[in-house]
This record gives sequence, structure tokens and C-alpha cells, in this order.
Amino acid sequence: MGEPRPAEQFLSELIAVGIRERASDLHLEPVDGGYWVRYRIDGLLRWMGGKMPMEVGRRLVAAIKAKAELDLAESRLPQDGRISGVFDGVPLDLRVSTLPTPLGEKVVIRFLPKEAPIKELSQLGMGEETLQKWRELIKSPQGLLLVVGPTGSGETTTLYASLRAISNLSVNIVTVEDPIEYRLPMVTQTQVHPEIGLTFSVLLRHILRQDPDILFVGEVRDEETAQMAFRAALTGHLVFSTLHTQDAVEAITRLLDLGVPRYLVGGCLLGVLAQRLVRTVCPFCAEPVTPFPEEVAAIVALTGQKPDESWQFRRGRGCRQCGQTGYRGRTGVFELLVFTEGVKEVFFSGANQWELRKVAKAEGMRTLGEAGIEKVRTGQTTVGEVMRVLGSFREGSPE
Repeated sequence: MGEPRPAEQFLSELIAVGIRERASDLHLEPVDGGYWVRYRIDGLLRWMGGKMPMEVGRRLVAAIKAKAELDLAESRLPQDGRISGVFDGVPLDLRVSTLPTPLGEKVVIRFLPKEAPIKELSQLGMGEETLQKWRELIKSPQGLLLVVGPTGSGETTTLYASLRAISNLSVNIVTVEDPIEYRLPMVTQTQVHPEIGLTFSVLLRHILRQDPDILFVGEVRDEETAQMAFRAALTGHLVFSTLHTQDAVEAITRLLDLGVPRYLVGGCLLGVLAQRLVRTVCPFCAEPVTPFPEEVAAIVALTGQKPDESWQFRRGRGCRQCGQTGYRGRTGVFELLVFTEGVKEVFFSGANQWELRKVAKAEGMRTLGEAGIEKVRTGQTTVGEVMRVLGSFREGSPE
């Protein structure tokens, strides 16, 4: 009778630490001789030190499964569940995922604050020019807008902010999501349930009978969903969706690969917003620095510019506020490809990604690398962080 209570108390303490450290996820991972506890903070996993005894870890996993109403007797198959409650004074929805391993079950818990405010578009980190163009696009009467990037790049946050900016009592906005992360005022939100056949395409088909003005399709995952989203855009709806691609131009190629006819892409696509999240320099321990030669070389390679005395290079020394990392918080880096007449012309001519990117840049598109380095210039982040997030991504190279 006494064992579950300490395990539940321990769980509450771990969640409270995550809340105070601004974590998005808690990882409980079995390793030789025990369990590791790690938190995802500002996009990176951080080990809090030490190792939990194996028996304590197993009791904790059992307590989590019980609270998430998972099958306690099943440890051979992955399971998913939810826990709702108030932890450390914060109302939270906890999304629980278990995964069997040879050493025991690994558990990942996603923190979803129930009362998280939906951000304004101006709070996301877009440059002024990009923000102005995006505001104009989301006010279009019909067409399709895509927000793209790898998983965890903040696409949903951008789309929620966009829907908030245009929602009012005179329009019917309906979403299809997997899952619904936050509630949006004046928006009808629905969630897919593939286990009962309620997929994106099935829900989208029914939603089109609900007299919508604006649709948000959580993700274009297959040919059927892609075709329906584009046909909805063609028939007088404004449609928002996401794709997992590296940049804005690659999204166009992915649509063609999904079987969307070129005439539909060219006729309906209004724009593609690619994004990443970069960590920002900790304001509590930031200090001016002189860039290393390799940092200057990276800036020249990405932008063609050499830094001058107006650049505000900063780096965090590391302090308690940032967990000795030198970074605290994240901001977005954006690349907006507007489907202008010039871009459409080369697209209909069968141009490859290199040619499309060249024309898009000539038409005013600022690349992800250029947007990231702009944040370095103003002291918001570092060259190393931009390169970490973009990886070996080489902009502008021929395909």
C-alpha cells in the first residue's frame, strides 16, 4: 500500500523540476544498473546527473503507467496515454509514451501547459519584411500556405499564431490535428484517431461539408490528403498545413512527389514558410566577444558578407539561470518563399530546386542561413548555434 505513494510523489517532484527548468519533455531511460533522468530544455536533452536505482525506476514507470491508464501488465509493446493535473501550481496535460527495451521500459513525457498563451506573430522572431509578407498572405481569401521544417521546429506555434491573427466571428475556421495541443478561441478543432479510421483525409472530407472559410490540416502526409487540401484551396478556401522538409523550395518538390499535379501546385500555392528554432544567448551571463576566424568564414559562406564593427557578437559565459549552457530560450529563424509570378513561371517550366531557389532569392526570399546570421549580427544567438541547427545544410548549392 505504501509503495505507490512515494513513486507518485517522486513523479510530482520530477515534473516540478521540469516546469522550473522550462523543459518540454522528461525522459526516463533504463541503462545498465539504473535509470537516467533527462529533460529536453531549449531543444536539447540535458542530463541532470546521477542514476536512479533500477527498482526505483521501475516503480516510477509503474506509477506513470497507472496514472496514464495504461496496461500495467503489458511491457512488451509501446503504449501511449495522458495525465492531467496541477503540478507545482501549473495545470498540465502530460502526454505519456512508453517503449520496451532490453533493460526495461523507457518513458517520455511531453509537457503541455493547459493555459499556455498563444503567441502573437510578432513574438516568433520573424524579420520585419518576412512578417509583413506573411501577414499579407494569411489574409488571402483562398489558396494554400505551408509551414515546413523538421519535427520540433515550431511549426504548430507559428500556425496557431497565424490562426489567432485572422480569427473572428465572421469566419468559420476548422482544424484537423494530431493531436490538439492547445485550444484556440473561435476555432473548431478536431483530432484524428487512425485506430478507428478517423484519418486526416476522412476528417477533411467531412469538414468540407461544414461550410468552412479557413482550414488547418495538421500535416500533409499522403497523396489523398495532399490532393484534398489543394482542391479545397482551389474551391474558395484558405488552407494551412505543414510538411517535414528541410527548406521552402524542397517542399514544392515534395508536393510533386506526393502526386499533386503541377497545375494544382502552381495554381493554389501562395507561399511556403520554412523555419527552425535557435537558442538565444542567456541575458543573465551574456558578454561581448570577438568572433573566431572560423565563425567569420561561416558567415561569409552563408551570406557573402564579412562582419564589420557594427556586428554585436555575444556569448553566454554560463550561469545558474541557463544551466551553465550560455543559452536561455529560443527564437525562430524563417525563410519565406512567396509564389510570385516570377517563381510560377520557372516552376511551370519544370525548373529544378536550384533554379527555383535562385529565382526566389531574386524575388526577395531571405534564406534560413541569412536569417540565422542576422540574429548573430544583433547578438541574439551565436554562429555555432546557427550551424548546429542548420547542420551540413548548404544553401544555394546546385542539387
